[in-house]
Amino acid sequence: MKLKLRHRGDAGFTLLELLVVLAILGLLAAIIAPQVIKYLGTSRTQTAKVQINNVVAALELFRLDVGRYPTPQEGLKALVTAAQTANGWNGPYLKKDSALVDPWGDPYLYKAPGEHGEVDVFSLGSDKQPGGTGEAQDVGNW
Repeated sequence: MKLKLRHRGDAGFTLLELLVVLAILGLLAAIIAPQVIKYLGTSRTQTAKVQINNVVAALELFRLDVGRYPTPQEGLKALVTAAQTANGWNGPYLKKDSALVDPWGDPYLYKAPGEHGEVDVFSLGSDKQPGGTGEAQDVGNW
């Protein structure tokens, strides 16, 4: 009995095959990356909306206990730590100071009385300027 050894000449990938695979991966990345970036931008805006709703709910609880909203001088910090002028304070209404920071790392802005309601809680978005579109848009409780 004779054993025949086979030699495979095509045991690896050719340079052309590797280039084709890299080109396909590059096309996929070019198509998918903008969609992922767009999704990340809208997710920060959606997160800000949810956080603002939580802050407004805490403001309502503060108002029920104290009989008024925090003054502009007390600010949103009055939801976490008691202000000396807040008789009847029964908080904290928010567990952490981090609940008062928007997804872009800036503190939420607070106006009392507000321009859109009794109080305004809002973020200026990624551009930190009034107005804007997309991720740079203002997000508020109005």
